[in-house]
Amino acid sequence: MVDLDLPTSLERFRSKLEPTIKSYIDIQTRFTREATLWQSKFAGFPYLPKNLEYPTTPEGEYLYLLAQINFDEVPHLAGFPTTGILQFYIAKDGMYGLDFENPTRQSKFRVLYFPELDLNENNLVTDFDFLPTLWDYDKDLIPFYVFSSYTPHRNDCFTLSFTLKAAPISSCDYQFEKLIGNEIWDVFQANNRALYNEYQERFVSGHRLGGYPNFTQDDFRKNLPENEEPYVLLFQIDFDPGELEKISIEWGDIGVGNFWIKASALKNLDFSGVLYNWDC
Repeated sequence: MVDLDLPTSLERFRSKLEPTIKSYIDIQTRFTREATLWQSKFAGFPYLPKNLEYPTTPEGEYLYLLAQINFDEVPHLAGFPTTGILQFYIAKDGMYGLDFENPTRQSKFRVLYFPELDLNENNLVTDFDFLPTLWDYDKDLIPFYVFSSYTPHRNDCFTLSFTLKAAPISSCDYQFEKLIGNEIWDVFQANNRALYNEYQERFVSGHRLGGYPNFTQDDFRKNLPENEEPYVLLFQIDFDPGELEKISIEWGDIGVGNFWIKASALKNLDFSGVLYNWDC
């Protein structure tokens, strides 16, 4: 049993919160210009064998790498791959590649998985001069904010480190009230929502693989048919101040991006039906 470190004012809800605890992978970032092609990263250039075409939209516009996870660098998390590279690409447009009408349609976003890696650079794409520069100062096109005082370099990216953690259900999860009850909201609302903010900071916010999600709006899963297999959180990339006065990660107005998958598809390493969502 994980020792749940609860704020004192929430101790009375321990018996309800503890059964909801899930393991997840916490992700921390480090801003850099030095990253290998196969290293875990946000932004930057991807691991891509020469026999594959770089992903594009149906109109032929290049997508760009949002995130790359090398599972050889990640602590084991039940149900997730133990090896290989998982990549998330999105379009550089006003919706960050999201199709609200069909959020599983991988036209302006793409999820690629490479179960076996070839680390021989002779077999990999190493020259990405064909790609337009990702970094600019228009935060409406990318979920990154480039400070006006900083001149970005093409190689700028965020390398990642991973820690296995566990947390109870997030307060924005659609099952929160069903499992925990309504009384906890009275406690959250007291003292100008200070306890709510502490719960968010301790258990909900941040980049992660698996576990419970963060939302700034509503959990879309509450509107899905009850007989449909639910989506579970695959990957979350949250607001991140990044490197001071250089580049930060921002989804609109301090929002969050999520990628979702059905557990049966994850078990089969089938990422063709991933659901992409972000809100702010």
